[in-house]
Amino acid sequence: MTRLEKPIRLLTMAAIVGAAGLSTGCAHVTPKQLDASLATMRADMTQQMKAGDDKVAGDLGARMDALEGRVAALEQDLKSLHNDFDVTVQRLEGQLRFDVPVYFGFDSAEIGGDGKAVLTRFGEVAQKYYPGAAITVEGFTDASGSAAYNMRLGKRRADAVVAYLTNNGISGDQLKAVSYGENTARLVKPGEKGPGQAGWQNRRVVMVIDDAGQTPSSVISSSQGN
Repeated sequence: MTRLEKPIRLLTMAAIVGAAGLSTGCAHVTPKQLDASLATMRADMTQQMKAGDDKVAGDLGARMDALEGRVAALEQDLKSLHNDFDVTVQRLEGQLRFDVPVYFGFDSAEIGGDGKAVLTRFGEVAQKYYPGAAITVEGFTDASGSAAYNMRLGKRRADAVVAYLTNNGISGDQLKAVSYGENTARLVKPGEKGPGQAGWQNRRVVMVIDDAGQTPSSVISSSQGN
């Protein structure tokens, strides 16, 4: 790695997960905020280029132009996920957590039609911007039944989502299914449980993209169970 490549990589990551508004659950950023973030990044990169030659400066300028286009595209895709499916995105350390409206029937691991639609769109965004990133599917239940049973049920739900994403183009090597069962710290509606409609918000999955050390593709190179 050259002296300039490391700062370029770090600043690129800052642009994608910072300028795109991936914090405190916000799924999009205003044009004014985006322009301000990119202006700040340009100033930072100018400092890095002072010791370089004209060719290096020209290459970095071209990459910045390409980056601005990719950031705008990512921001638009995340905004579309939010508007069309009420998906929210949270920025964690080295991770992006996608809270998606994929819910399950009582004591069921079957993905309904609405769930398939949002998973298809999520898969498209993940493949476009993070084709090599690890994706963990977290399965959850409400508190009906035993804790041991709910751990198994949560895993079945996560496995079902992994199978669906694999069948829709994401490599199985990128995907991992885990279960949190009825984990009380992660319940959307604590105390609510089935059977029936009650507690349906707790019967869900969450997708986590591990983007630590990842440079999104072509930026630099280019409802209801327990």
